Parts: sequence; C-alpha cells; structure tokens
Amino acid sequence: MLVLDHFDLALLDALQKEGRATHHQLAEHVALSASQIGRRLQRLETEGVIEGYRVVLRPEALGLAVTAFTTLRLQHHGDQVIERFQAEINLLPEVLECHAVVGEADYLLRIVVPDLNALSSFVMKRLMQVPGVENVRSNIVLSAFKRSNALPLHYLTKRDAPR
Repeated sequence: MLVLDHFDLALLDALQKEGRATHHQLAEHVALSASQIGRRLQRLETEGVIEGYRVVLRPEALGLAVTAFTTLRLQHHGDQVIERFQAEINLLPEVLECHAVVGEADYLLRIVVPDLNALSSFVMKRLMQVPGVENVRSNIVLSAFKRSNALPLHYLTKRDAPR
C-alpha cells in the first residue's frame, strides 16, 4: 500500500474540495511550493490514488430529474454470464454506477433518467433485456440532501481516527 504523509492527505483533501485549483492555490492550503505540489500530484496519479478529474453536473438542472437505486439479480452466475452482463451494463449511459453486492441482490445500480416514463422504458426495454437478468427492483429517489464523492481521509491519519 502506498504510504501517504500529511502533505499528501492535505493535498487530496484540498483537491476534493476544489478540483479546479491551480498548483499555486493548492500550495497555499498545503504549505508546499507549487513545484512540490506538481510532483506530488504526478506521483499520486501514477500510483492510481487520483483516478481522474471531472466536472460534477447536477442532473436536475439538465432535466434528468429521476434517480433510481436498482437492485438486480442474475439467473446464473457463471463467468461468461457475469462478463457478458458487465459488458452490456457498461454500454448503458443511464447506469452511472454498478456494484456487485452480497445479499438478496447480485448488483446495485444507480440510474439517472429524465422522468418516470423514461425509467419504466429503460428498465423494461433495456435493463430486463440484458442477457442473464432475472429480477429488477427499483427504489426511486424522492429528494437528495447529501451528495458527495469526497472520501473520508481522516481514517488515514492515526491522530484523527474516530474513536
């Protein structure tokens, strides 16, 4: 596992808060020079700690008003079935996330569409048609009061770890 010092953690924390910050702006928050920030960012990117940089869009502002968390169960669990299922899911832009889970379902998906009619159509005509899918159940989001992609970095420092 990659060892991260307090400068790395402060840099990651600052980036999670403002991904568009320049090296100079990050240097002010982390108490390092801009060139040191650049070297650390390069290392964190190379080591795979930083996966990429993205713009976060508000779905509602773009007319994508319905989010559903959908559980899905497969008929069979052979390697070929799972590989084909995953390949098909990767082709569906409405599925923003897909996680293999343990429990009553095999997968948990986060789906975003414009409205309930679009969700119904997507589930019936696209998702249920993916080979191997046996059962689909959706929970429709009424409202969201917390959205975050920021990781809880405080777990990585001994002095700040929850008790």
